[in-house]
Amino acid sequence: MELFETLSRLTAAHGVSGREGQVRELIRTLAEPLCDECSVDAMGNLICRRRGTGPKVMFAAHMDSIGLIAAHVEKEGFVRFGSVGMLPAAAACHQTVRFENGVVAAVAVTKDKEGERFKPSDLYLDLGADSREETERRISLGDTAAYAAPTFLAGRCVISPYLDDRAGCLAMLLAMEALERSGNDLYFVFTTQEEVGLRGAKTAAYAIDPDYGVAVDVTPADDVPEADHAGSSVLGKGAAVAVMNSSMIAHPEMVRLMDRLAAERGIPVQHDVLQRGGTDAGVIHTTRMGVVTGGVSIPTRYIHTPTETAHLDDIRACADLIKAIAESELKEI
Repeated sequence: MELFETLSRLTAAHGVSGREGQVRELIRTLAEPLCDECSVDAMGNLICRRRGTGPKVMFAAHMDSIGLIAAHVEKEGFVRFGSVGMLPAAAACHQTVRFENGVVAAVAVTKDKEGERFKPSDLYLDLGADSREETERRISLGDTAAYAAPTFLAGRCVISPYLDDRAGCLAMLLAMEALERSGNDLYFVFTTQEEVGLRGAKTAAYAIDPDYGVAVDVTPADDVPEADHAGSSVLGKGAAVAVMNSSMIAHPEMVRLMDRLAAERGIPVQHDVLQRGGTDAGVIHTTRMGVVTGGVSIPTRYIHTPTETAHLDDIRACADLIKAIAESELKEI
């Protein structure tokens, strides 16, 4: 599959946490020819299995995104909203958003907060309606909306909303497409509700009961002006092998495995030490009696904004490393 074209389709699909149906169906269409079976569990996780007789290996990339949820309609037709996940107010202000049903709106800030620091509760949506009744004919309370910004190329970088974590989903799909044979029992899981508490991965990991787990996500890039060095990865230097984040300390065996496979196959990698933020690995590694878990991420600038920025070569390196892990001879635990 073509990298940029497929990524553009994935980032455009609606998938706010808890409302992942649209992006799930797109991923399912792409994934079904690449696996033995696809299923959807009660949490909405898409579980794609490549059967094998060896150890169970679970790869997890979350397909949900942050977003907005309509919470109150004022008499003039403006909409007050809540945040789904960690929505930075400054990034959302004066952006265009699109509801799942296609209705678009502008995000604005109340006059008394203009020029000041503000929070999401100081923002509202303007649907171009002139009354509460007109707004309620177009959307309902509880409807979710996501950034409507485009996806485009800037050199070898891609700029788009929702690279977190559609870029990780793409890396898994690319790995599945390239994978030929493996003795391992492989589960490629596109998880739900990561942005609101790693919820989908928790139930999927419990059901699968894997021997090994690998979270596939983005990680904050440490190569912007005045970076605070809360992370260690930079754009264009390869896949980011997780060493630690706030949800998990990676199993040393997984770090060694990824380093070895990268060296053997010429895959560019870098170590990722992240002091804030976590991934689905946070719930996978504590499942049942524990799971040998690691993570591989794509360095990304401006996470949770409409202009997330990542390097295409890093996405490809991430896919290559996933494929290498899937094909490796892992021992029974």
